[in-house]
Amino acid sequence: MEKKSARLGILGGMGPQASQTFYQFVLDRTDAARDQDHVPTLILSDTTIPDRTSAILSGRTEEVAKHLLDDARLLENCGCTVLAIPCNTSHYFVDDLQKEIGVPILHMIREAAAAVYAQGKRRPGILGTDGTIRTGLYQKEFAALGLEAVAPDPDTQKLVMSIIYDEIKQGEKGSRDKFAHIDKAIRRAGCDCAILACTELSVFSTYHPLPPFYIDAMMVLAERAVTACGYPLRTI
Repeated sequence: MEKKSARLGILGGMGPQASQTFYQFVLDRTDAARDQDHVPTLILSDTTIPDRTSAILSGRTEEVAKHLLDDARLLENCGCTVLAIPCNTSHYFVDDLQKEIGVPILHMIREAAAAVYAQGKRRPGILGTDGTIRTGLYQKEFAALGLEAVAPDPDTQKLVMSIIYDEIKQGEKGSRDKFAHIDKAIRRAGCDCAILACTELSVFSTYHPLPPFYIDAMMVLAERAVTACGYPLRTI
């Protein structure tokens, strides 16, 4: 896509801090020296979208699906040519959503799985919400590439959910001690990397820098958003 015709639409608000962090990632990864070198972007932070994990696990998904479709259509009607949704769990709906939208929606989970594969990893751990884990969103994409995805054990998963819901979504920076327990469990399970499969964990990583063992799905999405709009990536 040529720069002059590109406009990125960010369907956010899930949560709002993650949306802000995602846009910062887009800015950071664009090779720009002036305002005009950045990707034209429209951000829709729809904080009224119901919780995705609760909707999926209860089977009451209609309201979430409707919100996402309405928002995607709004961004498309406003001239956005590429859409990005910085929320892993919401990708449960993306394939159906894409059928109703005339512009491409970047698929964060597929992009992240491809990035893990490209690094030569074979046993990634998945750190995400209960909704992301139980629906097998990452497991399916990793399996298609011949990778063996590992979900946390139940006690470790409770710690992941606590960081996401009890801390980051409530404006806190997240517990380093809790994450240390998660790290030990994932490595003990034989993982050769771990995917930050929740955007609140991406926010956590901005407060507490993590080693290369952790691959940030939201950063992968940000980089893909830049290139999909025809802009160059900054070399770090």
